[in-house]
Amino acid sequence: MIDTNQLEAIATELIHTFEITSPPVPIEIMLQRPKADMWDEVDITELSVGFLKTGGHFSPRMSLARLLARHIVQSDWGEARGLSDLLKGDRDQERLKAFARMLIMPAEMVRALSPGARTALTVSMHFEVPEEDAHQRLIELGEPD
Repeated sequence: MIDTNQLEAIATELIHTFEITSPPVPIEIMLQRPKADMWDEVDITELSVGFLKTGGHFSPRMSLARLLARHIVQSDWGEARGLSDLLKGDRDQERLKAFARMLIMPAEMVRALSPGARTALTVSMHFEVPEEDAHQRLIELGEPD
């Protein structure tokens, strides 16, 4: 069973480490300028168009969030926090996607929105993510949509 509380705590720690205080989370900058003992710098200009899922306006940002999640899991920083163990299993791709949503839509930032703004459309616009991912994140946080 996936320990979502532990994953949320790790995502929150990472957001605080990068001193991010409001949406949208700068996924691209995090990939390009990792902190010490994290992952190697990623040159996102070398990524192919095929990698950046083009299913909608904000789909490339979700692709980058999943790339960031993979880099975190494989890094010494992620290993020190037991991420590879937390995300392993027969549903590891779904777990990785959930972790990516935690990174790009941190719980504390979603909950900082007014109750009326906690809709998939509004979260999508605030965090610059596809509406379907915003809807899934609200479900994960137990927020009505």
